[in-house]
Amino acid sequence: MDTASDELTPAPAYQLHRTVVLVGMMGSGKTAIGRALATRLGVDYLDSDEEIEKAANATISEVFERSGEPFFRDREAEVIARLLQSAPCVLSTGGGAYLADRNRAEISAHGVAVLLDADVDLLWERVRHKDTRPLLRTPDPRATLVELFEARAPIYAMADLRAKADPDFSIEEMTDEVVSVLLTRPDVLEPAQ
Repeated sequence: MDTASDELTPAPAYQLHRTVVLVGMMGSGKTAIGRALATRLGVDYLDSDEEIEKAANATISEVFERSGEPFFRDREAEVIARLLQSAPCVLSTGGGAYLADRNRAEISAHGVAVLLDADVDLLWERVRHKDTRPLLRTPDPRATLVELFEARAPIYAMADLRAKADPDFSIEEMTDEVVSVLLTRPDVLEPAQ
């Protein structure tokens, strides 16, 4: 046993039993919080959009433009189902992924959905300067965001757990909030023994 390396690698503070799938609108923080949460829990971080881009050898925007949204959603469902078969990890999904019945069923069977619940003003503040959101390439992107939010909110509300985003939270504070929510479910997350 190499005691020097054991001293450098602290024991994990938590035991994750199921994959945590972060869901929510674009701009809700799924990527930033997902990375921070995975580090905190000592597990892998996976991003379904990144995995789709690797498989397609194209950006999400290019896949949308070249093959259309239905094609993209089929690839997204395949990738999510595959990633949910791996060891428990933190998985962030695209904003539309949780809308599909098949994805919700897979997530429910093999993981736990955590909604990063941010209001429209916070979402708009985070996405308004980005051109990487194909669904917002419209004459009035804020109005489009509001329409998407209103249409998706009832479906996002089906998530197993909900972490309310506060505009004043740092990434660390929002990660604290998600951990607190996860600890309400010992079948998902427990402090390490």
